[in-house]
Formats: sequence, structure tokens, C-alpha cells
Amino acid sequence: MEAAEKTLAQELGSHLRGEIVGPTDDGYDAARKIWNGMVDKRPAMIVRCTGVADVVQAVKFARSHSLLVAVRGGGHNVAGNAVCDDGMVIDLSRMKGIRVDPKARTARAEGGVTWGELDRETQVFGLAAPGGVVSTTGIAGLTLGGGWGWLRRKYGLSCDNLRSVDLVTADGDLVTASEVENPDLFWGVRGGGGNFGVVTSFEYRLHPVGPEVMLAAPLYPEEKAPEILRAWRDFCADAPDEVTSEVDFWAVPEIPGVAKELYGRRVLAVPTVYAGPADEGEQVLQPWREFDTPVLDLSAREPYTTVQSAFDPFFPKSTQLYYWKSLYLDRLDDEVITAICSLTADRPSMRTLVNISQMGGAMARVHPEDTAYGRRDAPFLLSIDSTWVDPRDTERNIGWTRKFWKSMERYSYGGLYLNFPGFGEEGDALVRAAYGANYDRLAALKRKYDPDNFFRLNQNIAPKSG
Repeated sequence: MEAAEKTLAQELGSHLRGEIVGPTDDGYDAARKIWNGMVDKRPAMIVRCTGVADVVQAVKFARSHSLLVAVRGGGHNVAGNAVCDDGMVIDLSRMKGIRVDPKARTARAEGGVTWGELDRETQVFGLAAPGGVVSTTGIAGLTLGGGWGWLRRKYGLSCDNLRSVDLVTADGDLVTASEVENPDLFWGVRGGGGNFGVVTSFEYRLHPVGPEVMLAAPLYPEEKAPEILRAWRDFCADAPDEVTSEVDFWAVPEIPGVAKELYGRRVLAVPTVYAGPADEGEQVLQPWREFDTPVLDLSAREPYTTVQSAFDPFFPKSTQLYYWKSLYLDRLDDEVITAICSLTADRPSMRTLVNISQMGGAMARVHPEDTAYGRRDAPFLLSIDSTWVDPRDTERNIGWTRKFWKSMERYSYGGLYLNFPGFGEEGDALVRAAYGANYDRLAALKRKYDPDNFFRLNQNIAPKSG
């Protein structure tokens, strides 16, 4: 650490209970690593906060010294905004407090908690908050960006199930936002990302889930994708809210217990979760498992926590490179199906997963102006989850993803899931497309709470001028 940086760290460190990790400290390289192995940034200091007081001190210090700030919760975002070059990382990953109230069916969790950690505590009482589909994802980034997972059609998005948040503003003030306290800010954090401050804790509404749920997961031959996609589209049209489904163009990964000769076989996986009684789900989903002869069927009645972590092994931290872009689809007719099958055929990495997710249900019944989250009326979301290992393949994979994404724009009225934005390289145009009619209101809110755009390492909303 340079002398000036060391002096700054010493000055801030005297006011913290947590620790500061700098470039010359042991553990610095491990501390600056995040989930996306493509991101290799070197902050001047990483402030490992242990509580709200540390966050307040870090924000005030960074502001007074004009330091660029990144905020890290789970460090799982694809765009890599949880770390920065030369500035300060406010690291919440040690803030792991969780309190569940089973009678009120609520939970409060600190900003460093992951979905796996929250699920573990809530499932003791047969409860869950709608979260993601990879348990190592942090609750903070996912919720602030909307947050869709296996419960979205039954209980809505993660942000739809927020009751309140505690947030440190750009001025270093701690405020609470809820329906009755700072309701404008509460509207903004439900989908508006990290634009308005550092959220130190989230209070969620919980729902009865599990302990077992039914997971249908047949893997069909990819060469049958067109007919399977047509059948899946029709299945989704009549599915009850308890059903949340997706299809994934994939290749069979190395799964314990699976015959080695199947590794690398191109398939169309159709993971589907029934968020209701497992017996009932088994009956409802059985016909879909028998639509055709699967290459492999991983269907089972599983504990909810097992389903939540099922994808974890395939998306590990730091060892793979990720570039994911998304786009809402306004239809899935035969023309769209043909386009997707054609574009997917030449994917450069067999680790890449091209996903079409069923939307609708509870998440679509929230009025679009009730939260900052963008479009809710699209029936499907296309996500191009490009994943590879060798850095020499980076240009090829990113180029293929962008071409695919651009080709599919004609099948969308606009909008995307901002947790899957690539690197957000389209800037303001991408953010405007995501928020649609809510953008101007968000820009005005940004001016009120962060007029200097202090929190700008995110899918950034520029403060409204005037």
C-alpha cells in the first residue's frame, strides 16, 4: 500500500470495529475476488464492515476524501460492480445476522447474507422468502435488482416481499424505508438497484414452503428442442401459480452418479418447481416428465434447500468467466422458437446455458408503478448465460452473446432483467429500457437521495437535472 493510502487506511481504521485490507496485506487477493472470474480489479482498500456503524464511517470517509466506492454484499453480480480499481470497497460479507419471527412470518437479515444462509434459518419453520436459484447469491444485490427465483409465480419477486430496509445514504445517514417511513425511497429500492445507498438489512415477508417440494427435471435431446419448446409453451399457458418452469439449452455436466458417456451431451433441460404440497406437485408435473424419452431425468421430491442449491456446483466462484445478458420476450411462437434454436446451435462453450424462463403469476399481478422494478407483463425472459474457463476464449464468447442478444431484440417490446446486464456497456440506454415508464421517477428520487451520484458503480440512474 502506498504511503498516502496507508495513512488513509490508518485514519479510517481507528474508527472501525471491522478491518481494512489493502494491496500489501495478507489475504488481499482473496478479499478482492468476486464470483465472476473475468473481473480482476484492485481497490485501494477493502473495508470489511461488521455492523452499521462501520458502514456509516466508511461512507462518510469515502465522501470526504472523494474516493470511488463499490458495495459488496454476496459479490455475485455478473457485471462485477462489487469491486473497483483504486477506490474503496464497502464489504458487507461479514454482516450475517438473521432473525426469523415464525409467528409474524417475517425475517430480518443483514446485507452480507446469502440466500442459502437465509433459507437455512427460515426452513426450520417451514417458511421461505422468494429468492434466487443459486444459493450462494447474496440477498442484497438480487433483491435490489428485483429478484426472481422458483417462487416468483406463487409469491412474487424478492422485492415484492420486502417489508422494510435499513439504508445508509450518501450523506452517511441511517434511514429506514417502508410503506409508512420514507415510502418514496422504499418504492425505489424495490428494483432500483444500489443507486440510493448501502442497504444494511432487509425485512422480508415469509411464506409456507416445503420442507419438501417437487422438482421435475427431465433432460431431453437438444435435437428435439423445437417440438419440446412448443409443448412447453402450451404447458406454461395453463400452468397454475404453483408451477414455475424454465427451459435450458445446456450440455450434461459432470454430475455424480450420471454415466460418464453422457457428459457433454447437448440437451434441453426443463427444470420445474411446484411451490405447493409435494404429492400434488408430483401428479401435476408427471405428464411433463413423460412428454418424450429423456436423456436423463433428475426429477425428485427434494427438500426446498436442496432445490435452491441444485445449480451451485455449475456456477462456482472465481474459477469460471461469466457474461450474461437478458431480454424479455413478448411471445414464443414458432418464429421465435426457430430463431432461438438456430442461434443456440453454434454456442462456443458447452458450459453456456441459454435459458427461457416462464414469467407471469403473482409477479405479473403487481401493478408496474407499485415498485421501481420494470416490466412485469412479458410472458418469458430470455437469458444468455455465457460461461467459459479459458481467458483466451473471452472475445469469442462475448461477441457471440452480443450477436445473439441483438438478434432477439426484434421479438421484444423492450426491457431486461438488470441483474443479467452483461457489463451494462450500453449505459443509460440500457437502464432506461429496463425501467421504462418508471425511469423519470427514479431519476428524481436519485436527485433527492444521491444528487452527486456518489453511488454510481451499479446499473446507474443519473440524478434528474433541474
